[in-house]
Amino acid sequence: MAKKKAFALRINEETLKAIERWAADEFRSTNGQIEWMLMQSLRQAKRLPKRKDDPDE
Repeated sequence: MAKKKAFALRINEETLKAIERWAADEFRSTNGQIEWMLMQSLRQAKRLPKRKDDPDE
């Protein structure tokens, strides 16, 4: 599993509230929702780094 790094994120209140509601709907934490959203965006843009443990990629 990839090592996780903590960092501060500044986000406007309305956006955060929307993400919190979405996270609750998906049974995720707010942090988990943001990670999922970022991964989806990276995947859609074809910018995900290749995983070292996946020989097919």
